[in-house]
Formats: sequence, C-alpha cells, structure tokens
Amino acid sequence: MHYSVMLSEAIEGLNIKDEGIYVDATLGYAGHSSEILKRLKRGFLFAFDQDKEAINYSEKKLSEISLNFKIIHSNFCNLKEKLREEKVDKVDGIIFDLGLSSPQIDDASRGFSFMNEAKLDMRMNKEATKNAYDIVNNYSKDELSRIFYDYGEEKLGGVIARKITDYRKNKSIETTTELVEVIKSAVGANYFFKNHPEREIFQAIRIEVNDELKVLEKVLPDAIEMLNKGGRISVITFHSLEDRIVKKIFKKYSEVDEVFKGMPEVPLEYQPKIKLINKKPLLPSEKEINENSRSKSAKLRIIERI
Repeated sequence: MHYSVMLSEAIEGLNIKDEGIYVDATLGYAGHSSEILKRLKRGFLFAFDQDKEAINYSEKKLSEISLNFKIIHSNFCNLKEKLREEKVDKVDGIIFDLGLSSPQIDDASRGFSFMNEAKLDMRMNKEATKNAYDIVNNYSKDELSRIFYDYGEEKLGGVIARKITDYRKNKSIETTTELVEVIKSAVGANYFFKNHPEREIFQAIRIEVNDELKVLEKVLPDAIEMLNKGGRISVITFHSLEDRIVKKIFKKYSEVDEVFKGMPEVPLEYQPKIKLINKKPLLPSEKEINENSRSKSAKLRIIERI
C-alpha cells in the first residue's frame, strides 16, 4: 500500500482555490493528486511522473474522482516547457513530494532496496539509459568517492569506492545483495552493523542515476516564476541534501537582493518574490511516524508568491 507522507499538511499548505490550476510535480500513486482533485470544481490539475506503472495506476484512480486533470509522462525538470505546451504560463500551486513511493521501494525488481535481491537498476524512468549497474561498474574510484561523499555523506565513501573498483577487476557487480556484501567487506562487520553505510551508498547511487539534486536546483526557480500572486509551493524532502537546496533557494527568493539591502527604494525586480509560510520546516506527527516509519525523515517547506 502507498502512504502519502504529510498528506493533509502539504495539501492545506497549498491553500487550494476550487477554480485554480495546480501541479503535482511528483504524481507517484496519486495520494496528493487525489486530494487536490477533490477540491477542484472548475480548476485543473497537471501531474508529472516518469514511471509508467505509477501513471497507469493513477490515471484510473484520478478518473474516478474527476476528469479535470492531465498526466504528463516526464521528469518534473521539464515543468515549465511541458506546461507551456499546454498553453499554461501561470499556476496557483505546485506540490513536490521528493520521496520514493512505497510500491517503487517494495518492487524488488526495481533495485531501489538494499534488503531485496535484484539487478542493480534504480531508474525512476525505465526508459532512461543510465542505471545503477553502469555507475557501480564503470565509474572510476574518484567518481564513486565523490558521489558517496556528496550524495550519501558517508565518511568511509573512499574506502568503499576502492573496494568496489578492486572487486570489479575479477567480476562485475550484478545485484543489490552483491553490492551490499562488497560494502560490508570494505568497512568490516562492526562498522557495517552499527552504522548501516549501505543506506547512504544506495541513496547516493539512486541520486546519481536519476540526477535528483541537479533537477531540483533547476526546477524550483522555474516553479516560483510560474506562480500567480498568492500561489503556493509545498515541498516534502526526505534527506538533508534535498532540504538544504530547498531552504537555500527559498531563502534567496524571499529576501531583498544583497546589493539593495537597507536602501529606502528597492527596484521591483530585486524585491522578494516569495514569503516563507513556515520559517522552520514542518515535521510529521508522532501518530504519522508510528503509522509509517518511512515518514520519519520528512520535512515540509511552504512558500507563497507575493
């Protein structure tokens, strides 16, 4: 079963108008989209996803609520271009839920989970060419070190990268469980069972496969520009790297440009474009964490266009 994290908080944060145009940038299994669609009378919803299975499921689910929606099979980094093709320049709200959906994690064949045996894959878009196998077996020691440090924040990233490149000299690493064993032999059983570095390493590889952080840095400024006055963005992140990017971009757009700070007259284009609805991120309730342990690391930030 798919559980939408911080569902009511994220939807309430959008402050939905029943005739507005809304975007679910991360459709998944339509948890957030369903709630948005229920609130629209004359409004319209555009939803983005790369995953054909998620799209097929969600198309059916949303059709039972209303027909005021369109699903776009694309990465949300193309948000602006794809909405322009639909003759849409301005919207009233956008939601980003940056977590993997439970069915993606639970489908062992997708290779996202280090707990199930599967081929190394981790592509959100099955039509993409780059996958986890390519990264693990073709990246140099230095490239692997970089992504393990930068995207996994794993302090033994260099040690693990060296072990992977040594292991590859004899045979390629084919499966998730084989990779976990290589990680374990690199760091030793004591560190492995105490710190679980496989979590960080799998996260790092997944981010690299799907270009997740670069995509986020590109799309948020586009999303802010597309908002109508009073329009809102809700973003749910699941690790510190994503949250840091969201926080930085929201801070930049909610403050007066450095050059004009303290001046009596600030030119319009250098005035803040947004206001922060919550200065600190909202966190899931104890009740939600008890119901769904995967929501534990979630953070929700909401802004409004001014």
